[in-house]
Amino acid sequence: MVLNFERTATQKKIHLAVLVAVGLIIFIFESFLPRPFPWTKPGLANVASLLALYWYGWPAALLVTSFRVILGALILGTIFNPAFFLSVGGGLSAVCFMGITYQWGKNHFSMIGISVVGAFFHNLAQLTLAAFVLVKQVEIFYFMPLMLLGSVFTGIIVGLLSQFITLKAGAFQISFPRHS
Repeated sequence: MVLNFERTATQKKIHLAVLVAVGLIIFIFESFLPRPFPWTKPGLANVASLLALYWYGWPAALLVTSFRVILGALILGTIFNPAFFLSVGGGLSAVCFMGITYQWGKNHFSMIGISVVGAFFHNLAQLTLAAFVLVKQVEIFYFMPLMLLGSVFTGIIVGLLSQFITLKAGAFQISFPRHS
């Protein structure tokens, strides 16, 4: 049986809501993991955004990311605190740059490569916001090599997981619209 999520707008909304829910669950789970540095997080919740990008386009990925970050902050009680603004800035930056890379570079970048681009710009946006809005010290950019190295690693993991899910969806004959 082939499920085609392109049939109705209602089915698309349901599927995007599931992506938001899965991303939110992972987002909350990650908040309880121990971190080697205060600002580090695996970013596995971005799998939902990457899948939304590939299956429905960048507006859907933007929607999934926005809802995930806002709902996660409401649940964790971090709405409108500095971490919330860093999360919003990083998430929106990641989606925008993943969308641009997907649109103009999909023949040159795999899902993993696009994920690395997203992770890179997520961390770069957060570092820039922290430097110019929160701590107002450019010395925070000394952390850039460490953060960007971490973004390559987490981007690869998020990309691999997203690719695995997409392949499994194909194995179960679930068809998703390929956004181009």
